[in-house]
Amino acid sequence: MIRSHGHSQCSLHVVRSELLSKVDGHIDIVLGLAVFYQYVRTAALKQQQTQHVVAFTTELFAYYLYIRCLAAMKCHQYKQILSTDEFHQHIKYIIDMEKFFVADVLLLKVIKIFGLKYHYNHSSEHHKNSSVVATELDTSQLVELLQQSAVEYLTTYRHSGAQQFALILRIVATDFEAVYTCKRGNYQWCLQLSTQNVHILLHTTSVPIVLSFPEFIQLLDDDIVSLIALTLIVNPECRYWYTNTMITQLTLSLYLMTHCQLKLRHSVTSLAQTLNYIEVAERPYALDHLTLKLTERKILIYLSSIMKC
Repeated sequence: MIRSHGHSQCSLHVVRSELLSKVDGHIDIVLGLAVFYQYVRTAALKQQQTQHVVAFTTELFAYYLYIRCLAAMKCHQYKQILSTDEFHQHIKYIIDMEKFFVADVLLLKVIKIFGLKYHYNHSSEHHKNSSVVATELDTSQLVELLQQSAVEYLTTYRHSGAQQFALILRIVATDFEAVYTCKRGNYQWCLQLSTQNVHILLHTTSVPIVLSFPEFIQLLDDDIVSLIALTLIVNPECRYWYTNTMITQLTLSLYLMTHCQLKLRHSVTSLAQTLNYIEVAERPYALDHLTLKLTERKILIYLSSIMKC
């Protein structure tokens, strides 16, 4: 009907959701999200309700049913549509329409997922049936080399800063190296570096900082990354304040020192000494306070589990 010449003269271009019987789960999800969007606009944002928010344009809804029916029948034409330009022509036609509803956007995403899923399955099947098995690209070694190179450059930068500001500021040059060795699982070496850094920084009046930018977060462990993420959940705008991304070298070193002690199952005496360090450590930034509270909590939980045994 849509392909017919008289379709452009048709006055019914909208499929209202309340007139639809249950079609499938995808339509239910799309309509549910559209209703939620409508509620947010009217109740939360105090905006006027727009007409046909929970509705589809006739062309898009018909094309969706067309694709679903062909897929259900496992029709050869379904594969032809998704593997030729006809699929993209339909998508372009729908996007170029003058009237476009919220539910249309969501349903269009579903249709695109059908196309991507088909092409993925089709390429996988072709790969399995091929007599030549291509070696999959393994990027893990490349990522590892890039991280190692970055840590080397950052350590060089730290050494340069330590020499340049030696008279006014105590800077340890091995903080990034300690983070990286901890990530690699070399807890003994990380503990040695972190302990040295704590002893150097503990009683200094001005301690250098580390920025918790996304580029550095990938070097940290899950606990501290989760802590940083929680600060963004509580206040998403805190990322835009420079001081909210700061953590001192001392705080980071104390966290790494504790993490390695727990991994290596150090004695109660050793952990008690670390608790004393945490108690006297300066907390100039919000992230310092939260990180040291997390570190202290991890030690107390570990000690409590030992006492129960």
